[in-house]
Amino acid sequence: MAIINKKYLSTPLTLPIIVATLLISTSACSNQSAVNTNEDLAEYKEAKTSDANSSMSADKPDFTTKAIAKFDEPWAMTVLPKVDNAPQRILVTQKTGELFIVDTAKGNKTKIEGVPKVAYGGQGGLGDVIIAPDFVTSNNIYLSYVEAGKGADSNKFGAKVIKATLSGLETTVPSLQAITPIWEQSPKVKGQGHYSHRLLFSPDGQYLFISSGERQEKTPAQDMKVNLGKIIRLNPDGSAPTDNPFSDTGNDIAKQFWTVGHRNVLGMAFDDNGRLWAHEMGPRGGDEFNLIEKGNNYGWPIVSNGRNYSGIDIPDHNTRPEFEAPKITWTPVISPSSMSIYTAGNHNDFPSWQGNALISGLSSKALIIVSFDKDNRAAEHDRYDMGERIRSVLAVDGQVWVLEDGNDGRLLRLMPK
Repeated sequence: MAIINKKYLSTPLTLPIIVATLLISTSACSNQSAVNTNEDLAEYKEAKTSDANSSMSADKPDFTTKAIAKFDEPWAMTVLPKVDNAPQRILVTQKTGELFIVDTAKGNKTKIEGVPKVAYGGQGGLGDVIIAPDFVTSNNIYLSYVEAGKGADSNKFGAKVIKATLSGLETTVPSLQAITPIWEQSPKVKGQGHYSHRLLFSPDGQYLFISSGERQEKTPAQDMKVNLGKIIRLNPDGSAPTDNPFSDTGNDIAKQFWTVGHRNVLGMAFDDNGRLWAHEMGPRGGDEFNLIEKGNNYGWPIVSNGRNYSGIDIPDHNTRPEFEAPKITWTPVISPSSMSIYTAGNHNDFPSWQGNALISGLSSKALIIVSFDKDNRAAEHDRYDMGERIRSVLAVDGQVWVLEDGNDGRLLRLMPK
């Protein structure tokens, strides 16, 4: 295992200290069959709802919700480009392996055929969906999902990203064609948690960002020989850009990496100033909101503002300044599951949210509004009790959509009062 940080450690005494830290932090979870258990997954489900942060805005807008459609274990959504004055259409994934087009005016769902077989279970299944920057001319979309290994990798799992052409969009039988593999987690490992596999294009459409979780194995986040526990930056065809921060290390897999030292990144978004923000789930406590900057190391599992599931403490970020500290941490956890930046367009339903991040919360059953300033400082601005676990939030064209988690999870539009 290679351990690195953004300042490239060179002092002879440093490596033993880091190794000792890792041994202490992982001692209670050294049994891999224990690390990859449903108890760890349930920890988030049973977490207590956090109290709202102290600074609630005086201009906090209120809203009602309009139910559009229901799904079984929905995971992600993205909008299709609007055609003239036609109703907004949204692509929605179900973790069980289905992809739908939703007519938001009528609530009709049309299943898209040709989705690859997914390995469903735990946190795994069909994941994120985004459209290609040139979708209007290419009809290409990108999907992430979990696949099972074969042969020597039997009973192991990993996330995969594909590009596909969405054919027959205006028919009753749309399908995915010309499926092309783009990227996959390496290696596949046992267990069914912390895939992350969130997808995002840069504002200029030139680069594809992929979050790759550490699969509840901890140490891969600091291992430069595997692409787990990293944020990946690729060209749209899956090749690694030559200006990625680790391109000159002689390590082919490290050429993919944009940042390292992550646990489970389920939300990424660019703000109006082009800054990339991401949130990730902490262990017991310590959910994070981070500014993602080229080549930085975010410290997991060496540092965290949370504790191990065993109760053993993990050194806080402020004990190791060589690692990038989060701009916000949450204890108790909010279990952040997705993120979108609010920008007014043809609609401006919530003008006071302009430029803010909207974060969906699972255990917190909340919609969290986060603001940030020109000095890269961030703070929770508002919080809304949604009454249900919220799997996804999407702000587009000045409107806001949310997906509830689990069976009969509803697609809702937030309607300003």
